[in-house]
Amino acid sequence: MKITGKQQLYMELSSLEDQGITIWLEGYPSDSLHVASRLDIHDENLYMRDYIFDEGRLKEVHFNKIENED
Repeated sequence: MKITGKQQLYMELSSLEDQGITIWLEGYPSDSLHVASRLDIHDENLYMRDYIFDEGRLKEVHFNKIENED
């Protein structure tokens, strides 16, 4: 069985949540399922990940849409 990009992203983010790391989407608290679904549906948009560290430990992962400057 082949794992889709959405499933892979969900598993990755779910693992981070299990470690107490919070997931943010467009400036709002979110969760692994919502982010994976949102990015899968809107795959024509580009999202940048920002990793937020506190005292050398990963605390948050932010997903922010990159605005197209066409």
